[in-house]
Formats: sequence, structure tokens, C-alpha cells
Amino acid sequence: MAPAAPHHADNNNQDSAAKKVKLEQNVGKPSRVIHIRNIPNETTEAEIIQLGLPFGRVTNVLVLKGKNQAFLEMAEEISAVAMVAYFGGCVAQLRGRAVYVQFSNHKELKTDQTHSNAVSALPHSISASAQAALQAAQAISNSAGAALVAGAGAALQPANGGTEIQGGPNTVLRVIIEHMLYPIVLDVLYSIFQRYGKVLKIVTFTKNNSFQALIQYPDTLSAQTAKTALDGQNIYNGCCTLRIDYSKMTCLNVKYNNDKSRDYTNPTLPSGDSDAHQLLTSGGVLAPQFLGLGSGLASPYGVGVGGVGLPAFGALTLTPASPALRALAAPPLPLATVLLVSNLNEEMVTPDALFTLFGVYGDVQRVKILYNKKDSALIQMAEPHQAHLAMTHMDKLRVFGKAMRVMLSKHQTVQLPKEGQPDAGLTRDYSQSPLHRFKKPGSKNYQNIYPPSATLHLSNIPATVSEDDIKDAFTKRGFTIKAFKFFPKDRKMALVQLPSIDDAVAALIKMHNYQLSESNHLRVSFSKSSI
Repeated sequence: MAPAAPHHADNNNQDSAAKKVKLEQNVGKPSRVIHIRNIPNETTEAEIIQLGLPFGRVTNVLVLKGKNQAFLEMAEEISAVAMVAYFGGCVAQLRGRAVYVQFSNHKELKTDQTHSNAVSALPHSISASAQAALQAAQAISNSAGAALVAGAGAALQPANGGTEIQGGPNTVLRVIIEHMLYPIVLDVLYSIFQRYGKVLKIVTFTKNNSFQALIQYPDTLSAQTAKTALDGQNIYNGCCTLRIDYSKMTCLNVKYNNDKSRDYTNPTLPSGDSDAHQLLTSGGVLAPQFLGLGSGLASPYGVGVGGVGLPAFGALTLTPASPALRALAAPPLPLATVLLVSNLNEEMVTPDALFTLFGVYGDVQRVKILYNKKDSALIQMAEPHQAHLAMTHMDKLRVFGKAMRVMLSKHQTVQLPKEGQPDAGLTRDYSQSPLHRFKKPGSKNYQNIYPPSATLHLSNIPATVSEDDIKDAFTKRGFTIKAFKFFPKDRKMALVQLPSIDDAVAALIKMHNYQLSESNHLRVSFSKSSI
């Protein structure tokens, strides 16, 4: 099976088709055949079909795995136009890789010399999964009323007098929020998901100790786009992670408009009892009673949560200064920002050492080593999720030879000593320190948070500093370097490997902010890589 150029004889040889791919240009002339580039090697015909499914009926597919390219034939040219226009404004993805969608030079895909390109004429070489996907595409297309697209980037509009499709397969998303350190309200979900299409209805509930939501769109395109764009993203930096899949439901029947559920197509619904109402489908009752929003702190906090915030919110951290999130600036439950750290090495640990180490996972505001118990300290972070990140990554970490214990403190703040009160320099205020890593909202440092490791990531290295200079700096501080490597495309950064995690922790404490030149201080963090 191969693409048939409009002015050439049919050619069923795939090698020949692969050669023709080289001639594909990003032409602007519409065609029913879509050319998709940069697909992963393991991509199936079914996955290519699913990419075109929201835009209309798919009639043929050809995957050239050796060339990481594919061709998709739509039944109607208007469907192909909609697909190219839509993915011209946002990135299409397959298996996590960005793929590129454009019109093909070919006007149709020939399966053989005599048959048309109907589903029934596809040869046996097409996989069963692709045939099933084609049948599903045709079924959904029929149930949607032969979708038509009005213009570039537009959502699908059914040819049924202009009325909305109230549900259907894959129009309802199920959203689970993991690592929920901040309460999430219905209006925040609406603000996020309405950017990808018209949100018709939302229902929120608690199930299996996790906060979940069902969100209904009028069409599969909006739902698919929202799922692709938002799955795995964080609402706030480092927490409140969205896990999204398709619900088995085809339509939400919302009985009440309140803080737990909302039908945006019917604003006259009563408020009801938000703690006891039930979600009904056309087939009966689904889900237990809504239990309300519990404490986000009850959720288990997983390791390695360091993703970026949602683009829709500009990766804002949750502070009173964030105008889009001002309604959440005072959560109903106190969220801990103070950590109690114990089993410290009294002879080695200082407030500055704790500030540097805990600063890897958040902006440390104050540190207080307890006057009468110098193996323990209170550390105040800027944000609750930073305290949880620090606790997750550093509880039981060996620091200067002792396994440090880290837990949440009952204290809301770390008190500074009063005038005349003996302190011996054990309490320090770092709120104005220039060394904070996350002070800028949406800082890229949030993307580089990793557990402690024997390999350190070095940055802010001036061009005048050589590998030997850096090794000498570490050696003079008593550290042994096992391996060193500059980043090949950016000599401002490097990796340095130490004999153990214990050594790396000590090196980070002592070498972060080390002065390399008059204007350059070394920045040190843990790396996920090894040399």
C-alpha cells in the first residue's frame, strides 16, 4: 500500500512510497490525505487513526515506520482542512513525542488497483487494531451527525441544526488530582479546562481518598485536546497533578449547581445539598455520595514531583499576589510550612548549612537550631508544597554522618529571638537572601528537582574557568572527584560525580555559591544523571 500521486501510475511498493516521502513539502493546497512526520518507531496504524478521529471519518492509513512518517486519508477534504488547521495552532503528540501535521501532495491512498478507499476495500495487510479503529471512527462520526468544521482551529460542529452534541463516546473526562497540597475548587477546574473547548458540565467528588472530577465537553475534539494538553501537568508548581482518562459515561446529568457540581447549560438548577447529592446517568446511579473536599495534606506525596505548572496559569505559585488564584490564597485548613528536623550532627550543622541544603527543594525563610537541643532545628519554607518536597526527599538522608529525620512541625512560623535573648547565632532570617532558587514564579528550577544523588549539577560557570579549576576548588574543600563532564552544548554547566551520596550532600552544602570569579558564584543541585 502506497500513496498514489495524482499524475502517476499506482505503485504498491512501500519502498517506493518511502522515497516519495522525501518529496513531501509543507504545501498549502488542501488534500484529503494528511502527512504526519516525526512519529515514534512503535506507532501503530490505530494510533494514527485516533489522531484524525475527532475531525471526521478516516478511510485509509499508511505507516512508514522506517521513515517515522505516516499518511492518513480522511473521507472529506473539510475534515482534513480542520485537522491541519487545528494542529497548526497546537502541538499534536503521539506517545509523548511532538508530531507534525500537514497536507500531503497525494490526493488519495491507493490500497490496490481496483478498489475504492472504503473501509471494506482495505487489504489484509492493515492490522486488526487499525480496522477496529476505522470502524470506531465511522461509528462515532455517524453518531455525531457527520461533523463539519467551520474554520481554522474551530471545534467540531454537528450537522444537526446547530445544536450541541450533549455527550457521546469520549466527551466526558475523568480527572484525578494527585499530590493535592492545596484544595482545588470547581471554578479552578473550569478555568483550566475551558481553554480547550466549551465545558458543559462538571461534577467533583472524593473517591478512594482522592479528589476527582468528571468534565463533559460537547465534542470529542475538545475532550481529546484537553486530555493531551493537561494529562500529567501540575496546577501549581510541584503539586496538584492532573491524571486524566476518558470516562465510561457519555453524559452527565447534574441535579444541582453548587460548589461540587455545575451544569453550565442550565443555570437555573437549585443549589441542593452539596454533601449528599448523587450523580445520575441515563442508566441509573453512578458513584457514591459526594464527601466534600478534605485536607490536601492527607494525600500521599510521591517522590520526584517536580513538573512545571500549567501553562494556563503561567506556572504561578499559590500566593496572595497571584491574581488569578486570589480566591485560594486563604485555604480553609492550615497548611504546614515549618519542618522539624532532628538527629543532626551538632558539631557540623549550622543555620547556613541547613539553608543551603533545604534550599534545593524550596525557598527557606528562617532556620532555628534549638538552643537546648542542638541536634534539632526548625526550618520555615515559603510554601507548603516546598515543605513536603523537602520532607519527601530528605527524611532519613545522611548529613555529616548522621541520618537526619524530617517531619512537619506544629509551629506555624519560626520565631526570631527577642532583643537581649541569648541565641548564639542559632536563628537566622533568610527571607531577603539573594540565593533563593524559586522566588520567581514559574522558575525553571522547578523542572530540575531530583532526589539526592552522588552526581551534582553545576551551573553559572564562567567561560574563563576550566575543568581543572573546578576540580581544584572541590579538592581544596576536601572532596574527591570521581568524574567530571562539561555539557557539550553549554560550558556554563557541568556534572561532577562524587564517591557517595553522603559526599555529594556535603559538597553541595559547601560548594553552592562558591565564588568562581568576580561576578560568578557556582550554583549546585542534585542531578538525575550519572557520568
